[in-house]
Amino acid sequence: MQVTAAVLRDYDTPFTLEEISLRTRLAADEILVRIAGCGLCHTDLAVRYSAGQSPVPAVLGHEGAGIVTVVGDAVTDIETDDHVLLSFDSCGQCRNCLRAAPSYCESFAALNLFGRRRDDAHRFTDRDGRRLAPRWFGQSSFAGYAVVRARNAVRVDRALPIELLGPLGCGFLTGAGTVLETFRMSAGDTFAVFGAGAVGLAAIMAAKATSATVLAVDRHGERLDIAEKLGAIPIPLGAPDIGNEVRRRSGGGVQFALDTTGSAELINHALAALLPRGTLAVISRQRAPLTLAPGLLDRGRRIAHVCEGDAVPRVLIPRLIALWLGGGFPFDQLITTYPLSAINDAENDCRTGRVVKPVLLPPHTD
Repeated sequence: MQVTAAVLRDYDTPFTLEEISLRTRLAADEILVRIAGCGLCHTDLAVRYSAGQSPVPAVLGHEGAGIVTVVGDAVTDIETDDHVLLSFDSCGQCRNCLRAAPSYCESFAALNLFGRRRDDAHRFTDRDGRRLAPRWFGQSSFAGYAVVRARNAVRVDRALPIELLGPLGCGFLTGAGTVLETFRMSAGDTFAVFGAGAVGLAAIMAAKATSATVLAVDRHGERLDIAEKLGAIPIPLGAPDIGNEVRRRSGGGVQFALDTTGSAELINHALAALLPRGTLAVISRQRAPLTLAPGLLDRGRRIAHVCEGDAVPRVLIPRLIALWLGGGFPFDQLITTYPLSAINDAENDCRTGRVVKPVLLPPHTD
């Protein structure tokens, strides 16, 4: 079928809106989804700096949500016209998938990041018949339609605004999952977020839902204003000693910290802010060697990389939706919508911090 999609032709060029061909012959475990909305995530934008590992031209997008139009022969838990939220891909068969840790799937990179799936080599073609890199994060949902495996879709209530739910599949999942699944925080815990973007603010919302004390560090005053409205103690990045300031404002230090920036300097500050036996989670991939100041890992302090919030999407996403409906996880307040045709404006606004979470709305005439 012919669909409208935003195509990244090269690493340093704008997205272009194009009519492409999507092969809709489904495998038995696949579904065809009419995309209602798709979040724009920094992981999509990181393709530009992947040193060629993520191939272009490609259709990106991995925070999609929409309506099921066709289901494969072996799909039994999803039906036509169901509303679904899409998350990351996983094989379902390796040791980590079988141990309810799909974000650590042994095939995660191949399935999600590199767009080289052999079974999907002809999934997309452009008007000239040239192949486009197939199924970014099992979705490629910067398009009017996407073909995904049913195991990566989460069915949701049809009464909900499906066009806004996509970011729960990755960015908001990562922040909230780190709090609720990795740290398993509860009332009385102390927590600091370094980088109050979409992931960090989702972590703040989840932490406040557990009645923890939360602090937020960021360089954007607007982001700190949002964090403060969500219940966090704001700390501007310009403070002379961030680690010491977090300790002071938290009454001696924090049990948990999350760094979303990948900055070696801030990671050092975050470790310095931890109480003994405290844990720092980092979510960004380091692009350079990480040097830690002496003593930061003394007294049982730990640092760990967390992928996708340690979440099982079909378990955590319904929990987040329930929190949202109860007023405890107001993620919709962080969203700004754009037509898919304005994807380059959305990218610029996201990079400059003007918006927290852009959501792209594909055109539909059918």
